[in-house]
Amino acid sequence: MSTKRDLQQESLDPALRVRPRMRWGVLAYFLYIAVFYGIFVLNGIDYMQVGESERTLLLGYVATLSGGAILTLTVVSIYGWWLPALVERQSLSRWTMTFPIIMAVIAILNMLTGDFTRVTPLMWLYLIIGSILVGFNEEMIHRGQLIVALRSRLGETGVWLLSTAMFAVFHLPGMFLGLGAGALFQVVMAFGLGSIFYLARRSTGSLVASMFLHGLWDFSVFSTHNSSFHLAGILAPLLAIAAAITVPIILYREKRRDSMKRVKK
Repeated sequence: MSTKRDLQQESLDPALRVRPRMRWGVLAYFLYIAVFYGIFVLNGIDYMQVGESERTLLLGYVATLSGGAILTLTVVSIYGWWLPALVERQSLSRWTMTFPIIMAVIAILNMLTGDFTRVTPLMWLYLIIGSILVGFNEEMIHRGQLIVALRSRLGETGVWLLSTAMFAVFHLPGMFLGLGAGALFQVVMAFGLGSIFYLARRSTGSLVASMFLHGLWDFSVFSTHNSSFHLAGILAPLLAIAAAITVPIILYREKRRDSMKRVKK
């Protein structure tokens, strides 16, 4: 870790109520899983039906994420990790914004080519609320709390790998909620797309960027649930694979650059 990075982290530490440890980040992760999927199961919604009606959006999207938001706000406030979770201590080169930008463009094009004839005004409201919540919740838990916690023990490549893998595994319970074996494909996809959310945080210096991108992506996917053509479904696998391959290369170059700076000093 570079001297600059150490100084930036020290400036954040005084605001922390709980000293970052891996176990606290993992605890927040499992608590979120319990609340999110607990509400989902209680509401009795099939995952494949979320987005097709006002009822499924309310119970399977807004309700589950509202419960998750309460849990997320509570945990982050208790830990006091708001600042290090939201602000990146060392940004990557600007060119690494390429993947997040491409993902945002695909999400927009997916909506431009989507069929919204069955989307009611109330469904639009639920989609907006749910998308804001999913961006806040899942990014604060996975790219916020987990990253802060994992950095107390791991190097940045390990932080990316473990936080992104845990984000991917978060989608696995969908196997028992209507997705079946398709959940395994979703887990693989989540790892690649999670890598892009990681780049959104690291390239802009703010978790807000990954929150926005995550919310935009889910808004695009769920709002076009009833469309016969899904551009996002076609292009997302290619983007996910490219990101999963590229991120470790980017982090290796960052580590080598930081090592060279320390040697020169």
